[in-house]
Amino acid sequence: MEPDEFSPADRDVVYRVIRARRDVRQFRSDPVPDAVLGRILDAAHAAPSVGFMQPWNFILIRSLETRRLVRALFEERNRQELEAVPDDARKELYGSFKLEGILESPLNVAVTCDRRRSAPFVLGRAPMPETDLFSTCLAVENLWLAARAEGVGVGWVSILDREATQLLLGLPDGVQLVAYLCVGYPLEFRVRPMLEETGWKGRHPLGELVFQERWGQSSALFNA
Repeated sequence: MEPDEFSPADRDVVYRVIRARRDVRQFRSDPVPDAVLGRILDAAHAAPSVGFMQPWNFILIRSLETRRLVRALFEERNRQELEAVPDDARKELYGSFKLEGILESPLNVAVTCDRRRSAPFVLGRAPMPETDLFSTCLAVENLWLAARAEGVGVGWVSILDREATQLLLGLPDGVQLVAYLCVGYPLEFRVRPMLEETGWKGRHPLGELVFQERWGQSSALFNA
């Protein structure tokens, strides 16, 4: 086997990690060792980025005071989201969900995108200026998969007022919050995603999402 090739066992592990990744909300209090966290962040930093701009930063948040303030922002916005659910049965189901682990997890990580980085010219960015945000999301995915391989859970808290959270974290102009993550060893990794498991939403069949040549034209890959 060539040095740059991967064995079938290597390949299977990659797919296994991808399928085993979960959004974790319930954590043990054990801290994530610095060596483990360093490997996870190194994997995030290895993400691809348009023009090699590497627009991400990672703010490590352990302060209980800061996390309490963030959780208050979550609670305020979550009340608004709950009220917006139109169906009473689904509203009751929504209210039963645990949607964050801000205080339970020993570490929170805010992943930001510095939209000023490498300015004024980034190779390949001008036709699609949002590629800095897309690139930062790839770093989040790398972080998440590396954490899963380390047995560490990650939960993305999107139910936040972004501007208030950015102000709380002291982000300068031109730097945008992309992901607020709860990180720690989980009580468990669910077999299936919570929203699928509880009946909130099912997984779309892949064949309905793959088109051939143009939008809406079925792919022969799934018509055999």
